[in-house]
Amino acid sequence: MWAASCLASCCAACACDACRTVVSGISRRSARIAYCGLFAFSLIVAWILREVAAPLMESLPWINQFSHTPSREWFETDAVLRVSLGNFLFFTILAVLMIGVKTQRDPRDGMHHGGWMMKIICWFLLVIFMFFVPNEIIGFYETISKFGSGMFLLVQVMLLLDFVHGWNDKWVGFDEQFWYVALFVVSLVCYLATFAFSGVLYHFFTPSGQDCGINVFFITMTLILAFVFAIVALHPAVNGSVLPASVISLYCTYLCYSALASEPRDYECNGLHKHSKAVSTGTVTMGLVTTVLSVVYSAVRAGSSAAVLSPPSSPRAGKPLLPLDAREEEDKEKAKPVTYSYAFFHLIFSLASMYSAMLLTGWSTSVGESGKLVDVGWPSVWVRIVTSWATALLYLWSLVAPILFPEREF
Repeated sequence: MWAASCLASCCAACACDACRTVVSGISRRSARIAYCGLFAFSLIVAWILREVAAPLMESLPWINQFSHTPSREWFETDAVLRVSLGNFLFFTILAVLMIGVKTQRDPRDGMHHGGWMMKIICWFLLVIFMFFVPNEIIGFYETISKFGSGMFLLVQVMLLLDFVHGWNDKWVGFDEQFWYVALFVVSLVCYLATFAFSGVLYHFFTPSGQDCGINVFFITMTLILAFVFAIVALHPAVNGSVLPASVISLYCTYLCYSALASEPRDYECNGLHKHSKAVSTGTVTMGLVTTVLSVVYSAVRAGSSAAVLSPPSSPRAGKPLLPLDAREEEDKEKAKPVTYSYAFFHLIFSLASMYSAMLLTGWSTSVGESGKLVDVGWPSVWVRIVTSWATALLYLWSLVAPILFPEREF
């Protein structure tokens, strides 16, 4: 017993030392990556608790306060929502605290980049505290998470549009034949992948002998949009590029696939029902990876696109004529404007927390046998289809808006 106690103490001490070492190694430049790492860790915690925490939660009287004990799937969903709520509150509090930070001289700038041991402790306490709040609060959070998830998907679409337009402008800006050929090759590959992917969708989700009109409509509409993208982008009045059109076409096709794959497993037109376990695992893995990558990209993109006009203290103002002493150099460094919006940065994480909870719980609609499957159900189907159509509308708007409103900048 004494040896076990000593071993536990040694392990705890080593864990604390490791945490201090990691925290001390987080610099100003790596703070954004640290936030992304914390968010990814929260997804892992939620996923693990979804699998193992149900028996424990059934024994907690303030959670299992029903006359008839709910199914195991209810407790799995509840565990994910409680972790998500703690994560959401953590980043929302940071977002509110960071409103109005303009320069590095602001004390909240140090709060954003430092104090990591305290932040990690607060995050753990918030997540643990969520397992003591009433079920009514969790139910309310589940409801608003559906709207927050929609907002996050909209942000994803806007980030994708920003990325593909920036990608195209960068390669065109080189003004060399090699990069024009590269644009053509990438666009061709994306379009070929779109058409091949659509053929696979027709094969698996429109089986012969079944009335699968809704699936045929979804796939056909996605193909029509792919042609519309190319026609509008290559119209002389628009003078656009085929690269963004091809990438958006492929992305819309992927959204169509994820929507069809989320159809209930007992739906006769879902050709993947024989591979339900593999599909569900692949779907959740792809969804979580996409979520993390979206958050990481938003963090990086916020730092490059939210720059403000440089004040006289900015490095763009040029070098001083006379050398400055160390104190003046330090003051000048602190007076620099921040390179991105800290509040928006944390808001992205808040919305992503809601979306990841809906992803892990199948939008809280899975019951019975399908409760083990992630992201399965008609609400999930329509969320992805609407997201695909919203992506198409936003892309087309980005092409025609400069023509309709030439006096405005887009």
